[in-house]
Amino acid sequence: MKRIHSLTMALALLAACAPQSPAADKTILNGAGATFPYPIYSRWFDDYNQLHPEVQINYQSIGSGGGISNITSRTVDFGATDGPMTDKQLFKVDGKLLHIPTVLGAVVPVYNLPGVPELRLSPETLSGIFLGTIRKWNDPLLKKDNPDAELPSAPITVVHRSDGSGTSYCFTDYLSKVSKAWEKKAGRGTSVEWPVGLGGKGNEGVSGLVKQSPNSIGYVELIYATQNKLSYAAVKNAAGSFLKATIEGVTAAAAGVKMPADFRVSITNAAGENAYPISTFTWLLIYEKNDGGAGNTLRGFLDWMLTEGQKSAPELGYAPLPKEVAALVKKTVERIK
Repeated sequence: MKRIHSLTMALALLAACAPQSPAADKTILNGAGATFPYPIYSRWFDDYNQLHPEVQINYQSIGSGGGISNITSRTVDFGATDGPMTDKQLFKVDGKLLHIPTVLGAVVPVYNLPGVPELRLSPETLSGIFLGTIRKWNDPLLKKDNPDAELPSAPITVVHRSDGSGTSYCFTDYLSKVSKAWEKKAGRGTSVEWPVGLGGKGNEGVSGLVKQSPNSIGYVELIYATQNKLSYAAVKNAAGSFLKATIEGVTAAAAGVKMPADFRVSITNAAGENAYPISTFTWLLIYEKNDGGAGNTLRGFLDWMLTEGQKSAPELGYAPLPKEVAALVKKTVERIK
């Protein structure tokens, strides 16, 4: 019995002294927030893990409002938003919180209108629909935008986000710029008091409601429209051109933007004949100072994202960061500790 006991003790000692498995050295980061960039973030986090198996990045697509709330309370390592935090929100943060631009994207008006494959919307018609002042598809203003379309007399079913959303921020920021009535009644924000309509959670929820509801209209990030095979309208821009969202149109909206030092900027209703009017940057929210080795891991990922990661943006319907913006962001990333 003594020999067996001694052998057991020896094996236990060897196990304790043996090198730890790679899994024990894995760094796990958790983030949450915007649904707008979820498709590309999922791709990036998987690709980065393939290159660096010791790093696992988890992300919950819960909406920009949730991302801001979670990073403010430090329950995640990073947040994500499509609407920059306000000064009031940043005042509540314990520490220096950075807005890190990642890519640009487009918000598109998606619609389910049988027999109408193409639709054009001016600022007056789009704001009127979401204000509830335009109630039927054959309204004279809609017929003026679409003289050749067979628009039905059916009531319009409006669909909007029910959760705090950066997609909503981009959309309502645009409406506030082009409609004084909208700015006065609802304004801009990740959450607003919608005058009319049904609420869907996330870009996924809005896409699903529009897809199953004939004569409906909503708004989602471009890739959700293409993935769900939803029709989306051309929107009249500041130069008077009706444009459907494209990567080139989003890039044109960012051209010549005067980027502030904190990267909190709006590019909706941008000037330029080729600028798609409902375009936006999307941001990761990261503390300048982080616990443990999280800062080093985040900095490593962001350095990769600003170079190799940008190459996968176009195939997923996003516009890469302009080179001059990426260079500025890289300097900010160096401050993360």
